[in-house]
Amino acid sequence: MSTTREGLKTGILGIGCIAVLAAVGLIATLIFGGISWLTAPFRGEVEKRNRTEGSGEFQIATYEEFFGLCTTVQTKEGTIRTLEEESKTASESKQAQINTSITALKSTRIEAVNEYNAKAAQEHRSAFKDKDLPPRLDVNDMNTTCAP
Repeated sequence: MSTTREGLKTGILGIGCIAVLAAVGLIATLIFGGISWLTAPFRGEVEKRNRTEGSGEFQIATYEEFFGLCTTVQTKEGTIRTLEEESKTASESKQAQINTSITALKSTRIEAVNEYNAKAAQEHRSAFKDKDLPPRLDVNDMNTTCAP
C-alpha cells in the first residue's frame, strides 16, 4: 500500500511539474509576445524613419521627383502658350487641331499638378521637397515657377 501511495505522490508531483512548466511557458510567451506587441508602434516608427529621414537615396530621389513634377507642369504650360500663339495665325482646320492639343495638354497638366500636390501632402515626403519649390501648385495658375 505504501508503494501505491508513493506512486500516487510521484504521479501527482509529475503532473504538478508539468502544469507548472506549462504555466511558466504560457507566461513567458505572453510576456515576450506582449512586449513585442507593445513595442510594435515604436519599431514601426523607427523603421519608417530609417527608410525616409535616414536614407540619403530617398531624400535625393524625393528632391528630384518634385523638380521633375514641377518642370513637367512648366513644360506643359509653355507648350500651351506656344500653341495658343500659333493658333492666332493658323487656318481654321489647323486651329481645330491646335485646340484639341491644348485641351489634352491642359488635362495632363492638371494631372501633373494633382500628383505634385498629393505627394507634397505626404508627411514622409514633404520634408525633402526643396525649399525653392512651391509648397503646392495651383491648377488655375498657368505661370508655375520651379527653381533650377
